[in-house]
Amino acid sequence: MEHDIQQIVYTADEISQRVKELAAQISRDYAGKPLLLVGVLRGAVVFLSDLMRQITIPCQIDFLSASSYGFSAVSSGCVTIKTNLSEDPAGKDLLIVEDILDTGITLSHIQPMLEEKGANSVKLAALLDKPSRRKIPISLDYCGFVTSDRFLVGYGLDYAEKYRNLPYIGILKPEIYQK
Repeated sequence: MEHDIQQIVYTADEISQRVKELAAQISRDYAGKPLLLVGVLRGAVVFLSDLMRQITIPCQIDFLSASSYGFSAVSSGCVTIKTNLSEDPAGKDLLIVEDILDTGITLSHIQPMLEEKGANSVKLAALLDKPSRRKIPISLDYCGFVTSDRFLVGYGLDYAEKYRNLPYIGILKPEIYQK
């Protein structure tokens, strides 16, 4: 897998430090509130796991599965909810945790859907923000890194379900995804 990476953009140490900073901010902001972390499968699993272990206040976790990409490198523009929450979000403060905010299509669909279910609040966190690719105006409440338009993999980010297990985030060589 590593031979498919053109360049490492964020090292494991840089990611770890940023996750600690975000967790400290989230812990302060949600102190005394019923926090439910909602991981968007599958990409957010690694980030969510590290983030929740650094959060110092009580919190619950749940997952939903949504996609606008499938096995493609380009968003289809159509969001499919494959698995919904198992917890009732009513009366809780939700923090949707994503690996990357790219086009905004997926999160712009999920956020109002969860707000309609009676959550106290629904905010957004992502490890990466790629504003140059935004198709729908949406912004993060908690952002790890702002990045340019590069095809990134690792630390949960994938291409065709591969590379998620890399401990860093790197640029995938174009010849891999432009086949």
